[in-house]
Amino acid sequence: MAASGNHGSKEELVAELKRLGIETETIQHPEVFTMEAMMPYMKDISGAVGKNLFMKDKKKRLWLLSARHDRAVNLAKLAKTVGARGLRLAEESILQEKLGVSQGCVTPLALLNDKSGDVTFLLDSDFTEGGHQRVFFHPMTNSETMGMAPEDFVTFLKETGHEPIMVNFDAME
Repeated sequence: MAASGNHGSKEELVAELKRLGIETETIQHPEVFTMEAMMPYMKDISGAVGKNLFMKDKKKRLWLLSARHDRAVNLAKLAKTVGARGLRLAEESILQEKLGVSQGCVTPLALLNDKSGDVTFLLDSDFTEGGHQRVFFHPMTNSETMGMAPEDFVTFLKETGHEPIMVNFDAME
């Protein structure tokens, strides 16, 4: 499923990455809706694969978390770490309105569509500090996974106006 409504599409994402001089590697696979379904297609990559949660808190603030695919995410501990109250998954209608993607396609690359800056981005610090050759996320569709150098990913995020809040999952355990 691709971007919807008046939001940027995968093609616009690719054009923006090209404009920024960011080289990517794309793995084609069938549509996947869980990490377990996706990981067999990712066995030959060199890098870290992200899983993503789009959430809201009791104050209706919106949060996007990108964590390494094998991380256990405790929402109560995460909320305490980042100063949120009552983190829970947000409704799909909000996801589509703010990021232009459906469930199963949640990705930090869709921050390209958050022009108003309503979404606070949380990033597993392992993506930038873990020595990974590439970091991999869906490019607004769940039938592909796109990888890029960690420093290029951070460049992209900053270009969208989303300075990531780094989350050290090892310290939360």
